[in-house]
Amino acid sequence: MALPYLEAVLCFMTLNYIFETYLNIRQHRALKLPTLPKSLAKVISHEKFEQARAYSLDKSNFNFVREAITIVCDIVILYYKVLPWFWTKSGVLVTNVGLNAENEIIHTLAFLAGVMVWSQITDLPFSLYSTFVIEARHGFNKQTFWLFIWDMIKGILLSVVLAPPIVAAIIVIVQNGGPYLAIYLWGFMFALALLMMTIYPIMIAPLFNKFTPLPEGSLREKIEKLADSLKFPLKKLFVVDGSTRSSHSNAYMYGFFKNKRIVLYDTLIQQCSNDNEIVSVLAHELGHWKLNHTAYSFVAVQVLTFMQFGGYTLVRNSKDLFESFGFEDQPVIIGLIIFMHTIIPVQHLLSFCLNLVSRAFEFQADAFAKNLGYAPELRGALVKLQEENLSAMNTDPWYSAYHYSHPPLVERLSALEDLDSKKDN
Repeated sequence: MALPYLEAVLCFMTLNYIFETYLNIRQHRALKLPTLPKSLAKVISHEKFEQARAYSLDKSNFNFVREAITIVCDIVILYYKVLPWFWTKSGVLVTNVGLNAENEIIHTLAFLAGVMVWSQITDLPFSLYSTFVIEARHGFNKQTFWLFIWDMIKGILLSVVLAPPIVAAIIVIVQNGGPYLAIYLWGFMFALALLMMTIYPIMIAPLFNKFTPLPEGSLREKIEKLADSLKFPLKKLFVVDGSTRSSHSNAYMYGFFKNKRIVLYDTLIQQCSNDNEIVSVLAHELGHWKLNHTAYSFVAVQVLTFMQFGGYTLVRNSKDLFESFGFEDQPVIIGLIIFMHTIIPVQHLLSFCLNLVSRAFEFQADAFAKNLGYAPELRGALVKLQEENLSAMNTDPWYSAYHYSHPPLVERLSALEDLDSKKDN
């Protein structure tokens, strides 16, 4: 008797949607609270609180609608066997244009091209509303409609260039992997991750944003001094024109071994009241590097990836699994898609665990910056970024624990105060 794989997946998808909707309702109620948390009342202005409250509620309402439409579409696609129908139609299309539909790589690329078109069409209304209604209403959107379209076109072209060789390689590996398939798949994805980490900031990111060296001055001197004191091998220091698309702010670093680079959003520089606040944010980021958080996270992801491929090798030849989802044959890409659906419960559990680790890392990086003497500046920067990004001031603890990879501002400020108390004692 065939196992009801499809029914099990649909059941969990529904239960997960109900659970996450419950969390969203809890968070929505928290966002509607008319007063600030006591610990923020003295550092956040009432005007900023009301603006953040309105922005968060708008995003929350939008999320309810988007999630409801998404779950309905996903269930319909799976229950009515749209995927096998589309797989068959893509094979017919390949044949009609004179190509060999028996070639699994060609057939798969045609199938994925159709999926990409469908995804772009269905996601476009949500993206447009989010960008040009919600973000614009609250003063964040800075891009024009044509810049939005141009970015979308560049993203599609990148997919057209990068996806075919990657998909072809995966299919060849699965077809010829034998008993060591999981190792070969993991090795390929590991090499691909390193390659993308190398070329993305150098070749891909500049297609969407302009990166310029941080000008000489006190800010650059302070950042370089901090990097030198920690023996951080800083090679280049950039400012990115994030303000051309949004007034949200950020900072990050990248690079391997002795070739590290730091990128500051121009909005971060504009929003922080002095250089020391910006340096405190980088002290936090450098704390992640010094404490090996990035390395630990990368290793954890690689271990989980290997385990997922190991699980995939156990079911990739399961006829019952494919038939449950409406497929008569067993294409590689379809096997991967089906497998990812069947392990959704595990993925959610792992995501929750990774969030817990990430939050612990954030507290440790804050403590690292404080130990460097940047506690007052970091507090000021965290408050300023919370205000300028109109981040949620009131958060539900269940929602936060499940969704947030970074602790809420209340918890971060409290942790910094606790560190002060321990130091005084």
